[in-house]
Amino acid sequence: MAQYHIETYGCTSNRGETQEIEQALREGGHYPADGPEEADVAILNTCTVLEKTERNMLRRAEELDAETPGDLVVTGCMALAQGEEFRAADVDAEVLHWDDVPQHVLNGECPTVTPDTETVLDGVVGILPIARGCMSDCSYCITKQATGRIESPSVEENVEKARALVHAGAKELRVTGQDTGVYGWDTNQGESLLPELLERICTEIDGEFRVRVGMANPKGVHGVREELARVFAEHDELYNFLHAPVQSGSDDVLADMRRQHAVGEYVAVVDTFDEYLDYWTLSTDFIVGFPSETESDFQQSMALLRETRPEKINVTRFSKRPGTDAADMKGLGGQIKKDRSKAMSELKMDVTGDAYEAMLGEQKRVLLTEDGTDDSLVGYDEAYRQVVVVDAQQRGLEVGDFVDCEITSHNTVYAFGEPI
Repeated sequence: MAQYHIETYGCTSNRGETQEIEQALREGGHYPADGPEEADVAILNTCTVLEKTERNMLRRAEELDAETPGDLVVTGCMALAQGEEFRAADVDAEVLHWDDVPQHVLNGECPTVTPDTETVLDGVVGILPIARGCMSDCSYCITKQATGRIESPSVEENVEKARALVHAGAKELRVTGQDTGVYGWDTNQGESLLPELLERICTEIDGEFRVRVGMANPKGVHGVREELARVFAEHDELYNFLHAPVQSGSDDVLADMRRQHAVGEYVAVVDTFDEYLDYWTLSTDFIVGFPSETESDFQQSMALLRETRPEKINVTRFSKRPGTDAADMKGLGGQIKKDRSKAMSELKMDVTGDAYEAMLGEQKRVLLTEDGTDDSLVGYDEAYRQVVVVDAQQRGLEVGDFVDCEITSHNTVYAFGEPI
């Protein structure tokens, strides 16, 4: 259970985004700190309306970086439009879209960002929770105490929920759960039903839509990796995107974390998807500074990041959750965790930047799912890489449209597309 500190600047819209972030964090078992000095994570929701405002945002980010012993997350308009300014100012922060903040803060624990298992339609995005609970017993995770073991509705029931969302106007379905990879383990003798569910959603539901699969731990995916990769390869409805949090590149640390997978199993999943898919996005998470993590262990994590080169990476410093076994372990110093986080975050930006640089000049089909800044719209290509289309509304484009774009430039963590 982490403590968070959040500050919001700018318009009513920004305050609304903060409310949604806070709701997700509270539902995940986290609570507000008395101030940044007491926080496990500080969140700065920024504005960029004036040059003076930008200077104020940079100054406040630098102050929060110094004040909080935990992570700093920068989000909001300046983060989206000028995220590079924070890196240029040597601010040790994760620069994220509003929607990505809860997942980052909850990193290392099962995501419990919905209060129940009911579907939700938000604009053109349909949220489809396919199960509750997980099959893990991670030593650092408090969420397990709230969610319990996996409880999986039938494939038929989830297909019907997906169909209802599409018929209600959803263009993007987000398949979510504490661990989507173990969906069905409780009803199917320990084997995942995720491939069958995805295949049936793609073949039995009429309409033009895309499906993004949420977090799936490597152990659950490993046993069905061939079948799952084949389903991705055969169906354009599926974003070629897999979020498989490895958490460490050291088997010793993974054992202390009580993760169910070994590094080799994670690598096998990545290799299998590489065999089936020419263009796809690997997303993963790393926890740095776990109490038993040595310098050698950390370097193994860095080496794994270089080897598998995930295009999307969440990096979080370990923080103790009361009531967990890891909370009783003797922790590492705050400066060690900060230094390791900074080193991995810098490598992360290089790896992510290379992925977006490789997109330049290519044509991508983009589903526009949300408003951006000014007159822009934000969407995702077939590998769920973020593409911003500027002057979109002047071009007659709307949220929910599919548009063919040429990638003209990028800003390290997202690309810019020119409609063809």
